[in-house]
Amino acid sequence: MSDASYPVTERNKVRRLHERARYDHASVHAILDPAMLCHIAYVIDGLPYCTPTAFWREGTHLYWHGSSASRMLRTQKPGLPVCLTVSHLDSLVLARCGFNHSVDYRSAMCFGTAHIIDDLEEKARALDAMIDRFYPGRNAELRPSTTQELKATMVVGMEIESAAAKVRAKGVGDEEEDYALPIYAARFPVTQVIGAAEPCPRMPKGVAYPPGLAGFRDGRRLDEIMLESHHRLYGDTTD
Repeated sequence: MSDASYPVTERNKVRRLHERARYDHASVHAILDPAMLCHIAYVIDGLPYCTPTAFWREGTHLYWHGSSASRMLRTQKPGLPVCLTVSHLDSLVLARCGFNHSVDYRSAMCFGTAHIIDDLEEKARALDAMIDRFYPGRNAELRPSTTQELKATMVVGMEIESAAAKVRAKGVGDEEEDYALPIYAARFPVTQVIGAAEPCPRMPKGVAYPPGLAGFRDGRRLDEIMLESHHRLYGDTTD
């Protein structure tokens, strides 16, 4: 595993509670890889926007997709500065005073210049990688996308120029003199879990559950499944 870090700049430097910040690749990627959803912030004609979308990572390059009719994506064609953010809510923290109520979380902010991937062959490869990144081996079971479908989908890529991870995992953190107060305090863990599969009612009889989806079991944590899927496709690495 590499010990490389993203450069610390005025753009990504964490100023509040800086002791929670990490800039190394391993820490940033460990937050990106268990996630499926990100939020992308950008400015168009002087107005701010923030778009949620599915994304994936290959090395220090991030990808996401959307409709070719999207104004946000069309605006990114010549290159648009963006901030891609991922966050995981891990717990609710109830303290003995309102000021110390908090949440445990993991978050990452990645900065770079988004660019449109126009080449159909490269676009098809990227979209195949997205499917296999979330659902390992699934592309081999699907019909290929048509040229029209590829044209209707826009893929965006971004090299991570700088990034920062920020993590809180301390649970209850009261003032020392408050611990003796007869006030209930606790940490409530929060997880996003997979429910039982609901097969399509129009699926032909005899279609078996794909082996590649074995990890998608009722009650499993989504972030654990996403991390496993990333490792299966790209190897057990955060480089």
